[in-house]
Amino acid sequence: MSGLYYENFEVGQIIDHERRRTVTEADNQRFCDMTMNQQPLHLDAAFAAETPFGERVVNGLYTTSLTTDGTIVANLSYDDVEHPEPVFHGDTIRAESEVLAKRETSDGERGVVRMAVRAYRVELEGQDTLVCSFERTVLSLKKSA
Repeated sequence: MSGLYYENFEVGQIIDHERRRTVTEADNQRFCDMTMNQQPLHLDAAFAAETPFGERVVNGLYTTSLTTDGTIVANLSYDDVEHPEPVFHGDTIRAESEVLAKRETSDGERGVVRMAVRAYRVELEGQDTLVCSFERTVLSLKKSA
């Protein structure tokens, strides 16, 4: 989505995000530390080994944050956030956004874009696995502004 302005978004358009990220243990640890999230499922290997996951799970908010890319001025809302599959250390994540709706702001200087965002675990063989989905409303720059 890098470099897209309000005028570039078209309803129905699916945008593959340019960046992918392989999540490391350090990424997860730092994110938990910065957000003061001390959930043992994310941080304690012995605890996590006793859960149905069998290992530590990457913080879901970190997974969600990996989907932001481009010329967005501000996130206005997030709705219907789902994490159908866990993300583990070493997983590579990619994202795509589908434009659902768009409108200009009342002053006509920016635009509001609503999109469905999907994050996938990149699989070496076969179809990528959906790990996070949500709807997001953003404030976007206009070329003319």
